[in-house]
Amino acid sequence: MTMPRTAAALRTPASPGPRRPRLGTGLTYLSLIAAAAVVLIPLTVVFLTSLKTSREVTAGGALTLPHDWLNLSNYATAFNDGHLLTALGNTVFILAFSITGTVVIGSMAAYAIDRFDFRAKKPVLALFLVATLVPGVTTQVATFQVVNSFGLFNTRWAPVLLYMGTDIVSVYIFLQFIRSIPVSLDEAARLDGANAFTIYRKIILPLLKPAIATVVIIKGITVYNDFYIPFLYMPSENLGTMSTALFRFKGPFGAHWETISAGTVLVIVPTLLAFLFLQRYIYNGVAEGATK
Repeated sequence: MTMPRTAAALRTPASPGPRRPRLGTGLTYLSLIAAAAVVLIPLTVVFLTSLKTSREVTAGGALTLPHDWLNLSNYATAFNDGHLLTALGNTVFILAFSITGTVVIGSMAAYAIDRFDFRAKKPVLALFLVATLVPGVTTQVATFQVVNSFGLFNTRWAPVLLYMGTDIVSVYIFLQFIRSIPVSLDEAARLDGANAFTIYRKIILPLLKPAIATVVIIKGITVYNDFYIPFLYMPSENLGTMSTALFRFKGPFGAHWETISAGTVLVIVPTLLAFLFLQRYIYNGVAEGATK
């Protein structure tokens, strides 16, 4: 027999569920807005400056709107006088050979370290770790002498050689992925008569596609945005890259900021498009590599 509910029990409201603190939600949105402003405001200033004349740049503020939104003369000047087409060709050349060499050397080194036992295995790993801790600026004098002794100074092969030989992060990325590949695949291939290089080429390398995508994207963005190495080792005007081509518009008596801003927009567009099309692979590759 059920007891009837009392009037007090009927008047008692149901206990509300757990509510998220309003202060925490407000701070979350505030931090996101601040982070977006830090990224978007400089880009907005660069875009607005690229549409202004030199008089508008000197007379107005950073966020003042241009009088003519269709003023593309700065873009034409940056493209022609900055030799951006030649710079793009040099950048593509350096990217292609640097990324290819990094993938081949990094994957081979990781395969040898993980699959073979030799006496210097632990010292090699220790030296890789030490090399990542040494600032690159401290070794630039010796590096420049080595590159110059090979006759590669003021050629496109100088940055290619440096980019391939200094990317230790790719070795660790490939090493983490190779450790997840079962050794039984190697043993089965050896029973069929395959040697070490055949195992690497036909078994290991095809299974490293996620790691290769991660290395290609990270390395490509790093090489494309690098200014120091191309500026130091390729001082000739016809050997400029996309990152060094904008330096032509800065002279001893000042800088043409409207032209530099237009060139900056032209340099940003390829990386922006690449990121928009490859962002899924970037996030997945980095997350998978970190998990492994």
